[in-house]
Amino acid sequence: MTGTDVPLQPKKKGLTRRQRRSLSRGAQYVVFVAVVIGVAVTADWGRLKNQFAQWDIAREMFPDVITLALKNTVLYTLSGFAVGLVLGMVIALMRLSSVGPYRWFAGVYIEIFRGLPALLIFIFIGVAVPLAFPGTEIVGGTYGKVALALGLVAAAYMAETIRAGIQAVPKGQMEAARSLGFSPGRAMVSIIIPQAFRIILPPLTNELVLLFKDSSLVLFLGVTLEERELSKYGRDLASQTANSTPILVAGLCYLLVTIPLGFVVRRMETKAQEAVK
Repeated sequence: MTGTDVPLQPKKKGLTRRQRRSLSRGAQYVVFVAVVIGVAVTADWGRLKNQFAQWDIAREMFPDVITLALKNTVLYTLSGFAVGLVLGMVIALMRLSSVGPYRWFAGVYIEIFRGLPALLIFIFIGVAVPLAFPGTEIVGGTYGKVALALGLVAAAYMAETIRAGIQAVPKGQMEAARSLGFSPGRAMVSIIIPQAFRIILPPLTNELVLLFKDSSLVLFLGVTLEERELSKYGRDLASQTANSTPILVAGLCYLLVTIPLGFVVRRMETKAQEAVK
């Protein structure tokens, strides 16, 4: 070694990518636990229990909260889903039609009803329709109005879902059906649409969950005591008792339906992914 030679310094080793990732994950856990502990320590649990967990008030809500409020909510949801599914199928086929006016009408419908809040649709059905057509009454009364309002909103979303499902079916399926002598309409109904529904079943079930929650807008139609759904029922009892326990019970009833439906959606999505693989 000469006098001008500089001894090599050993390179400093930094953290590896795995170590940095583990450190970042550990920091996130620490922050999460700190936030939970902070909320648990600062919250006034006594006041929360007094306002939301009066079990004597909750017991008095049964069985009406199930046999009346939850039943009405389910009926509103299913009727709106049925109207939306039928109308959505028609709009989807119009969107795919080779006839220009059909496509334009379907496109305008989808943009309008996807762009407007569902609340405005309920107000329109409850106020504007009776003013525009005096002396007429929507079949089914409140149930018919809710089915129509929910169905109009749901149809715009279902139409796009159904259209995407139909387009996801390989074109060879239609060609094979035509080669067997099927007419275009029969091939669509017998071959294409059943396959499309296997594809779109998870998003349609998710739409059912959304409609179940949107049924709470029925209160803007002015319902009777026997027509109340969960949200209206909980709000009325909360006003009568000056306590929020009925609202909590109503929320738990919503979860009683939405959580199992959400699980079903995830299972169907998993099976669909496995089928593709």
